[in-house]
Amino acid sequence: MITIPAGVKIYLACGVTDMRKGFDGLSILAQDVLKQDPFSGAIFCFRGRRGDLVKILYWDGQGFCLFAKRLERGRFTWPVTKDGAVTLTPAQMSMLLEGLEWRTPQRTWAPTLAG
Repeated sequence: MITIPAGVKIYLACGVTDMRKGFDGLSILAQDVLKQDPFSGAIFCFRGRRGDLVKILYWDGQGFCLFAKRLERGRFTWPVTKDGAVTLTPAQMSMLLEGLEWRTPQRTWAPTLAG
């Protein structure tokens, strides 16, 4: 697992993205569509139409890094809106990449008796 540096902003691009895009195409989307600086060190996440593939773009100070993950079963949970971006915490991004529901996580255990 690749760790996320502290203080890094994480953006999900709402809607679907053409997954044929690479470094240049995704950085242009981050700049023009999401209105963010792709060279800021933020993480940008994009999802394809089928929902089983995510591409992540990250500027590490020397160049762009492009990560991709495809789920063999299931779909990545994504916002319903078609435009804009949603910001995530590193914990939410970890849940997203595991194929879990990151918007409303449920605890598996809750205390029933105090004292």
